[in-house]
Amino acid sequence: MAHPYHHAVRSARLFGGTPEDYLAIHDWFDESKAHLADVRHRALRHHSEGIFLCEAIFGATLTNSAGKQVPVRTVGEQHVKDDLGWIPSVKDWLQHIELQPWMGRTPFRPQMETSASAASAEHEAGDIRMT
Repeated sequence: MAHPYHHAVRSARLFGGTPEDYLAIHDWFDESKAHLADVRHRALRHHSEGIFLCEAIFGATLTNSAGKQVPVRTVGEQHVKDDLGWIPSVKDWLQHIELQPWMGRTPFRPQMETSASAASAEHEAGDIRMT
């Protein structure tokens, strides 16, 4: 679906109430579009962990304008299934990310006790390796 409002309209049809009852949840799932305006934004919240995080943020249930209690997790599942057709795990998304050298480079090494200047010197010398 192209816009969170369309997800909210579908939620209202499925669970009762009005689209406004569900819009905050669907907006939350698609907030990442502000940072990456293509389907890759979905990797941040469109998965099982994102659905449980949504529930932690919005609560276990919401009471819609018709007075019906609706499980937030069910609304989140609807959003992800509407967009993807299934509910992937975080692993399903992350296993397709191509590793880049910058992802593992850091001058901080918890297993070694070095001064900041020594770490800086190692970094400048190119002695930092990905682990």
